[in-house]
Amino acid sequence: MSGTKAGGIKAAKSNKIKYGKDFYSRIGQKGGKLGHTGGFAANPTLAKLAGAKGGRLSKRGPAKKNLA
Repeated sequence: MSGTKAGGIKAAKSNKIKYGKDFYSRIGQKGGKLGHTGGFAANPTLAKLAGAKGGRLSKRGPAKKNLA
């Protein structure tokens, strides 16, 4: 029954019996604690530099083709 809704319910039930009722809560907490929220939200200076770079690139005009 793997891959079906009934199979998922059965697996969830056996996981709760095997590892405790808070099994899914614990694995969810692990994911939240281990998450790396990086990127531009964490570093505004990096976002500013990347935005400036993108602005310069887009103002160059179309690429020149070598017809030689």
